[in-house]
This record gives sequence, structure tokens and C-alpha cells, in this order.
Amino acid sequence: MTVLKRSAAGVLLLLLALPVPAQNILLIGDSISAAFGLEIEQGWVSLLQKRLADQDYPHRVVNASVSGETSAGGLARLPALLEQVQPELVIIELGGNDGLRGLPVANMQQNLSAMVEQSLASGADVILLGMRIPPNYGPRYNDAFEQVFVDLSQSLDVPLVPFLLEGVGTVPELMLDDGIHPGAAAQPLLLDNAWPVIRQWLDGIDSR
Repeated sequence: MTVLKRSAAGVLLLLLALPVPAQNILLIGDSISAAFGLEIEQGWVSLLQKRLADQDYPHRVVNASVSGETSAGGLARLPALLEQVQPELVIIELGGNDGLRGLPVANMQQNLSAMVEQSLASGADVILLGMRIPPNYGPRYNDAFEQVFVDLSQSLDVPLVPFLLEGVGTVPELMLDDGIHPGAAAQPLLLDNAWPVIRQWLDGIDSR
């Protein structure tokens, strides 16, 4: 998940320059959500915005994903994003780069926990998007890494998509040549993996 030559940060700045509507979804993630190696319109986050519009949901998705981002980087950026975007929902897709760099799992858990707590304190709901890492890091590290998302979902009472890349990461033809990033054909599948939890939140909003 290396740094993009074409950073999603530029897209974010353009979005933040627009008038802020009342119903925003903030997605803060890494290259998986920044459409690494693709046109931004091909990415699953852009497809989410299209699905919301097609189904007459009034929400706007602000994609604050940056390729190469870690949980520490996301935590550092979050306060300004919460103030600027004022989201109803924060979707957090981070941790993959922590794992790929072999960073301490406890630190990642602390960072993600702080992000969830700050988001909730701002009045936003939160959805966590879980990630897994390649098996070569060893079962002890891999198991601890995956368990972080489960523990945070349970302890902080926030919904979890267990693995955003379910049915994608192990299918070579759906991945880019680097074997890490999903290709264009995988993006609708990523959306389908996340959609049931997002739709449940949307339905909960409608019933309030």
C-alpha cells in the first residue's frame, strides 16, 4: 500500500471546498479505499456514492482515504476532518498498513479505539471495516491483528464488516499485479461486502 502518485488528498480538498450539506458520510482509509492504481471513479467508495444516489439516499460520501495511511496517520487527521465534514457516519478502513509494516498490534488498537471514540463524541455513528494481512507474518501476529477489529466492535459497540476484501484478496485475477490492491473488477465486490452494514445504518436512520 505504497504512496499514490495521484493522491486522494486532492479530491478531499476539492470536496471540502464545497458547501457542507447536513448528511455527510466520512470515509477515512488507506489505498484500498483511495482506488490505488485506478481512476478514482472506479473505486468502491465512488461506487458507494453512486448507489446511494441511485437509491435516493441524500448522503454525500467524503472520501478522506490516502494511500499508505496508517492508523496513527488517520488518528492525527481525524479531528480536523470531523470539524470540517461534520459527518453523521464515520467509516474507518485502516490498519492494513500497520500490519504490512509489522507495527505493534497494541498500538493499532489504541489508535483505532481513539478514532472510534472521537467520532462518537462528535455525534457521528461509526462503522469499522476489518482487514486481514498475508499469512507470512505468522499465525500469532495475524490472529492478534484480526482480533483487534472484533474486540473494538464489541467493546465500543460499533458495527463491523469483518473483512472488506472477502472473496477478493485470494483471487489473483481480481487483484493488481502487486497482489495487494484490488483491481477494477473487484471494486463492486468490495462495495457488496460493506453494503449490508451500511444499509443497516441507513435503515436505522430512516426509522428514527
